[in-house]
Amino acid sequence: MNLMREADVLAASGEYAEAARSYQRLVGHADPDIHTAALLGLADARYRLDDEAGAQATWQAATQAPENAFSWLAWKQQAAALVRAGAMRPAIDAYREAERRAPADQRAEISSRLGWLYKESGDTSRARGYFSRARGTDFTPWVTYVVIAVTVGIGLAQIAMNFPADPFTQALDLDKAAVAQGELWRLLTVVLVHEGLIHLGFNMYALLIVGPMVERIYGHGLWMVMYLVTAAAASVLSYILLPNEDAVGASGAIFGLFGVLGTTLWFYRPMVPQARGLAQQIAILVIINLVLDVGLDAGGVGIDIFAHIGGLLAGIWLGLVIVPRGVQTMGGAFRRPGQTAARNPGLSPFLQSAAVIALVAVIGAGLALGTALRVG
Repeated sequence: MNLMREADVLAASGEYAEAARSYQRLVGHADPDIHTAALLGLADARYRLDDEAGAQATWQAATQAPENAFSWLAWKQQAAALVRAGAMRPAIDAYREAERRAPADQRAEISSRLGWLYKESGDTSRARGYFSRARGTDFTPWVTYVVIAVTVGIGLAQIAMNFPADPFTQALDLDKAAVAQGELWRLLTVVLVHEGLIHLGFNMYALLIVGPMVERIYGHGLWMVMYLVTAAAASVLSYILLPNEDAVGASGAIFGLFGVLGTTLWFYRPMVPQARGLAQQIAILVIINLVLDVGLDAGGVGIDIFAHIGGLLAGIWLGLVIVPRGVQTMGGAFRRPGQTAARNPGLSPFLQSAAVIALVAVIGAGLALGTALRVG
């Protein structure tokens, strides 16, 4: 209808008062679809005009309209408004009504929200059920699995070829004298080589714990970027502070992924089933490991604590500045109506890219400093 298009154009241009008047003229239309769409537009306009009570009343009216193509959206908007108002139990009921009516491609997102709300209310059994529904199309963290498979294959070959004389160690470890001579790939390839089966097993077990969740939250490509950047940061800090000790192992990059995950869970609160309380557990785990690093190093065990710290700091930075891509966050799921420019709130894509480039620049400066100190 022309009047509906006119109202939509007014709303899109920020003329909310005029849009509200146009939507109001369509409320009560004989076609339930038009009537409900007008109510939803009117509610959004009232919310934008800071008439929250009027907006909530209008969303409520939209849920009472005869069943139509927009009924599910009316219930979803009403549920989000109830969450913002702190009415968790009514919000759960509203989301259940929305899920029952929603198109198939919208149900997973609503199920995820229900899972989180049940989790917050302490009903873990129902939360698991809704999270299972939300995982209707299972995500496969294949990049994590490929990295583990390649690393295990190289690690077993190292053992078979008598580490450290094997060709993989000779070509890929963090040989700091070779780095100073320009073999910069070693800053990254160090994650592929390990000192024996126990070292390999512990690191790959840790990567299997943290890697899939980071990949689920950020996606395949960003996971690889984070793994490599934190590996480089770990190697460079070790290069600066332990210039005469070569190194092997993926633990610096794994600490980096722990930093990413702990920070994003704490700061962005992504809506994943395991998120509640996990950030605190990760912080405790990292602190324990760093304390153990200090103790083992003091006892003569070769632990590269500076690599762990370098990877961790880089991971914290990346987790802070990069907005989750693969899942919704609390701020994204329950944002104000009409805020649809980005999936999740946070830095703009430009600032995110700038922050990553800044980290890479710091790593490059550290590499130059380490080389200068070694030459000096």
